[in-house]
Amino acid sequence: MSATVPLLELRDLNIAYGDGEEATRVVHDVSLTIQPGETIALVGESGSGKTTTAQSIIGLLAEGGRVQSGKILLNGTDIAGWPDKRMDTIRGAQISLIPQDPTSSLNPVRTIGAQVGEMLRLHGERDAKKIEARVIDLLARVGLTQPELRARQYPHELSGGMRQRVLIATAIALEPQLIIADEPTSALDVTVQRRILDLIDELRREFGTAVLLVTHDLGVAADRSDRLVVMQGGRIQEEGPTAQVLASPQSAYTRRLLSDAPSLSGRRSRPASARAAMEAEAPHYSVIVENLVHDFNVGGGKDAFRAVDDISFRVRRGTTHAIVGESGSGKTTTVRDIVGFGKPTSGHISVCGMDPARLPRGELKRFRRKIQMVYQNPFGSLDPRQSIFRVIEEPLLNFDPVPKEERRRKVESLLDRVGLPRSVLERRPAALSGGQRQRVAIARALVLDPEVVVLDEAVSALDVTVQAQILTLLEELQADLGLTYLFVSHDLAVVRQISDTVSVLHHGKQVDSGPVAQVFEAPANDYTRELIRAIPGQRLHAPVIMGA
Repeated sequence: MSATVPLLELRDLNIAYGDGEEATRVVHDVSLTIQPGETIALVGESGSGKTTTAQSIIGLLAEGGRVQSGKILLNGTDIAGWPDKRMDTIRGAQISLIPQDPTSSLNPVRTIGAQVGEMLRLHGERDAKKIEARVIDLLARVGLTQPELRARQYPHELSGGMRQRVLIATAIALEPQLIIADEPTSALDVTVQRRILDLIDELRREFGTAVLLVTHDLGVAADRSDRLVVMQGGRIQEEGPTAQVLASPQSAYTRRLLSDAPSLSGRRSRPASARAAMEAEAPHYSVIVENLVHDFNVGGGKDAFRAVDDISFRVRRGTTHAIVGESGSGKTTTVRDIVGFGKPTSGHISVCGMDPARLPRGELKRFRRKIQMVYQNPFGSLDPRQSIFRVIEEPLLNFDPVPKEERRRKVESLLDRVGLPRSVLERRPAALSGGQRQRVAIARALVLDPEVVVLDEAVSALDVTVQAQILTLLEELQADLGLTYLFVSHDLAVVRQISDTVSVLHHGKQVDSGPVAQVFEAPANDYTRELIRAIPGQRLHAPVIMGA
């Protein structure tokens, strides 16, 4: 950290989109330094300017973006404004990028080996055997098993975590001085996320590489960075040593971010008073799942794959039950069976007294009024051609006729309840923010007055502050309307905050279940302990596992 010339220095950087009078400045007078071997976390919500700032360093601003003024000094040389051809000489060699989405960042029609080897070819290596050997070495170095096989495979044949490791292999191929990691784990399960971040840390220590970690996850930033830079509205609000900023934030915005982050706020579970009230009531279960089994035919019907293996749980009316687990755990299949989209092989499901697998077709419509879903991506689940009024109103048109004026009153009342102004009713989904769209999705789910709402990763795509607002809204709606929630998530910090009970699934089996406090403080299964240990942000708090 004592180098006289920083590895990277930004001086009064201003970035805009558009030209002349039409230009909109999105980054304002940003200055920061990165020393060799240092990890700096650049944090903030969507629109804060963090990704734009990072993109400018490697010369990959989106179309229409340009550096208006300021300097980007790499080892003392100003690279701001360098043309693409000149930037190509340092991309990969001195600065590398690990992008957010490995699915869209890898070419689906080229093998993994060809894509990793491309970085070597671009920088002058022509010996095919040397390239092949180096690719296999890189794939092994990032922890991929059977690297020779992986080099021959295509991206769709690898899991999300494996694809992210391929991007890391590409990024370290030429042992660059700086790696820009742009939300490198935001789409990954919590344990895969931890392994990827551990890998980046190991490589940083081995090669002395500096890391600029761009993230909206305050827990990840807390655990993984030496210094923290907080951005809002294109400006730096606060910066300093990570421990110092987290312990004593000076900016009101930073304090709000920290209080909204489930992994950092110190909130461990729902209030004891709420749980006591729940337990004092005579039990009435809105959802009962008993010995659920779901097999899928594979290999032309000759073999069966058991996706769900003897799962049982009960959800009291007016409470929240979380179903957690990583990809492939069986949680999606379980939920699809509960809402009637799938038919289990055996077992029993009761939702408000009805088993969707045993209902005649005519009764399914009545069942749909009892249980509704809110999905992860509100933009994908809302028809972009419809107005917000029509989006919320549409379920009413699919059931018994409701007079037009009554439909309008219902829609307006729900819009008020979810905290949106009535002025949005004539807009299209694209004109709303992510948080606003999720509020619309919640209003649409409630328009039929359901008793049970399934929230399928309903806050995982949202910034931490918007996420906190939606979680507060969900708790208010539950208290006011007596709703029962099934909360499907891989984010255990959120689960701990909002849920009363939880089922932990692993390879189709339920390996832990019970009240949230009990499962988090005294987990019965090693897999649950691994999940809890992987929750980011625990550097600030005592271990959440008793006796761990």
